Amino acid sequence: MKEIGLQLYTIRDFMKTEEDIRESFQKMRKYGYTQGQTAGCAIPYADFGRIAKEEGIQIVGTHDNFDMMVNDFEQSLENHKLLDTTNMGIGGKHYNSVYEVEDFIEKANMVGEKAARNGMKFTYHNHSHEFHKWENGKTTMDMLVEGLDPDTTSFVLDTYWVQHGGGDVRYWIEKLAGRIDILHLKDMKRILPKDNTPVQQITEIGNGNLCWDLILDTAEKTGVKYYVVEQDTGYAVNCFRSIKQSADYLRKFMK
Repeated sequence: MKEIGLQLYTIRDFMKTEEDIRESFQKMRKYGYTQGQTAGCAIPYADFGRIAKEEGIQIVGTHDNFDMMVNDFEQSLENHKLLDTTNMGIGGKHYNSVYEVEDFIEKANMVGEKAARNGMKFTYHNHSHEFHKWENGKTTMDMLVEGLDPDTTSFVLDTYWVQHGGGDVRYWIEKLAGRIDILHLKDMKRILPKDNTPVQQITEIGNGNLCWDLILDTAEKTGVKYYVVEQDTGYAVNCFRSIKQSADYLRKFMK
């Protein structure tokens, strides 16, 4: 792991104007982040890509509009070119049946094929609902791994959501060896609310219970390309202090 990135959803409240975006990128660089992954763009793609370049942030992937990828691929392709990234991604999808999973896989493979012809890949980010088991005895994640073309698609595996869904993080990294372009680094801790019912909570890297020494070792051995911190909620104080805390913890693993 030579560089770390940030899923920009983590600082979403500070990514709404050109001024905010530039200042946020500057803070990221100060804390040690050199890469970013978008979660949509609040300003035109051309301007977003330009500011990222000017501030030394490499856009390594996106969470973008799947309907546009399916129905207006050329426009989606152009948007990604403006960001200077080769990973055309979505942040996940909800399914109500096996049929919906199969339908998504068919469409995703079509997008992936078009992306590959243009030097890109389609990427899929998981949550925990992909670990629901259907009547066919398979989880959604099983079906995605079996159905998505490994030559034209890849996974953005999220450590927290794998654990939250009852999966083993290192097992899934190994299972997807060579198919993970982006690994989302997200820690989990247990908290006791007022009713004493334990719940999981997203937290800063190193502040939870995931075993990062082994996770990162497995990731490096299996060819993960980009390491991207994401923290949806559960900030210690605010999102910028949280991303600094995560970066400080990860620095000992960087080579």
